[in-house]
Amino acid sequence: MSKNDGKDKAKNATANKTIALNKRARHEYHIEERFEAGLALQGWEVKSIRAGRGNIVDAYAYVKQGEIFLIGAQITPLIQASSHFVAVDRRERKLLLHRSEIDKLVGKVERDGYTIVPTAMYWSKNKIKLEVALAKGKQDHDKRDAAKDREWAIEKSRVMRRGNRDA
Repeated sequence: MSKNDGKDKAKNATANKTIALNKRARHEYHIEERFEAGLALQGWEVKSIRAGRGNIVDAYAYVKQGEIFLIGAQITPLIQASSHFVAVDRRERKLLLHRSEIDKLVGKVERDGYTIVPTAMYWSKNKIKLEVALAKGKQDHDKRDAAKDREWAIEKSRVMRRGNRDA
C-alpha cells in the first residue's frame, strides 16, 4: 500500500457529490428557505442511487401525522437486484429532519400555503441527503418575467464584452 491511497479515496468520495438536481423547481416555484434532510431508504435503493438511477424532478413532500414524506421521487431498481421482494420505484420515503425543522415546515405548509419541493440529492459523509425547499408556486407571468430578466442579463454581458474588445 502506498501513502496516497487514503487521499485518492477522499478525492473520489468528494469528486461527484451531487446525485440529482431538480432544475424545474427553481422555474416553477419562488424558493424561500432550504433544509437538509436525510432519507429513509432500503438497501437496494442506495445501490441504485450509487449507479445513478435516482430522479427527483416530479417529486414533492407532504405532511402526514406530524412527519414529512417524499413522494414521486423515482429510484429505478437495478436489473441484478434481488428478486425476493417487489421493488417499488416511486414509493413514499420518510424525510429525516429535526423536530424544530419539521414544526417550522408544517406551520408554513398548513397556514401559509407553501409547498415542500426537493431541489437536490447529494452525498454527505457516505449518507444520501436531500435538499428540500419551502416554496410558493409561481404564476405564468412570474415565469415570463424571470425569462425576460435572464435574457436581458445575457444580452447585457454580450454588449459589455463587445465594448471591452473595442477599447
